[in-house]
Amino acid sequence: MHVPDGFINAPVSAAAGVVAAGAVAVSLRGARRELDERTAPLAGLVAAFIFAVQMLNFPVAAGTSGHLLGGALAAILVGPYTGVLCVSVVLLMQGVLFADGGLTALGVNITDMAITTTVVAYLVFRGLVKVLPRGRRSITVASFAAALLSVPAAAVVFTLIYAIGGTADVSLGKVATAMVGVHVLIGIGEAVITALTVGAVVAVRPDLVYGARGLTAPLKLKVGGELVDAPAAPAAAPVAARSHRKIWITGLLASLVLAGFVSFYASANPDGLEKVAHDHGIDKKAEKHASSDSPLADYGVKDVTDARLSGGLAGVIGVGVTVVAGSGIFWAVRRRRTSGAASTEVRPQETV
Repeated sequence: MHVPDGFINAPVSAAAGVVAAGAVAVSLRGARRELDERTAPLAGLVAAFIFAVQMLNFPVAAGTSGHLLGGALAAILVGPYTGVLCVSVVLLMQGVLFADGGLTALGVNITDMAITTTVVAYLVFRGLVKVLPRGRRSITVASFAAALLSVPAAAVVFTLIYAIGGTADVSLGKVATAMVGVHVLIGIGEAVITALTVGAVVAVRPDLVYGARGLTAPLKLKVGGELVDAPAAPAAAPVAARSHRKIWITGLLASLVLAGFVSFYASANPDGLEKVAHDHGIDKKAEKHASSDSPLADYGVKDVTDARLSGGLAGVIGVGVTVVAGSGIFWAVRRRRTSGAASTEVRPQETV
């Protein structure tokens, strides 16, 4: 659903940029509360994983493909504010380095793919975990539903943006029907990927899943024919003392394999937006990307003639750049939280 340059006119693109900048600013402040000793080391990895999986287009209908948007996955794993930042980092890397998503449309893409998907998914997720039985299975089910609904929600938001600032005269009713219809199918793929990933992390380290905190059902004992809460277990070792290294390395290796090898087998069909744009004339005024001459444009390394090697190298470079950029941003945000907390501590007055 990466919107290229020329689909949306300049005033609406600028307005979307202001909305996106405001949301990113709010998210930076909110992420300071979310990025604790559990989520901070993994936030950059989540961004890199989303980048890698977005390279894996899967077929959804005749001549159409889809890929992960990642808002639901990021929100559930590291929190909604940090999730917005994760997807925004991915979109920035894709637009600048890989000519994927217009630079003038970056605000539109962040508003649609980062903000909309994350907010909708997290609201759905939190609503479901409140009514479902407490437990790991409910987290997976809620993740599936949240991801499923977040994708057509993004399609609706794009249609609204296009209704206000679209550059081609097309039937908005047909565009809305086509966009929502194909993205419901893409949403199923998004839901499967999100549920499998969240379920895998919850099974190994539930303490690292932001959306799973406090959702474990208390242990019950049967006493005198009645169920009562079991005595509290001894306090576990501090979370900070538990190593994140194993899951971090596993996640990074998985991202590198997906982007560097599995991506070669991804569907070559146009994604949902590309297909709808071509069929309904939305792309009549599409503009050449400002980074079309980038050495990594179109997810290939310039002057590398072997397609498999070119795409694999581009994927590996993308994962590396994204994890470094994301980790740097989240480390800085985490450091500000730490320094801010330290500055609020009450210091004893000195005596003269």
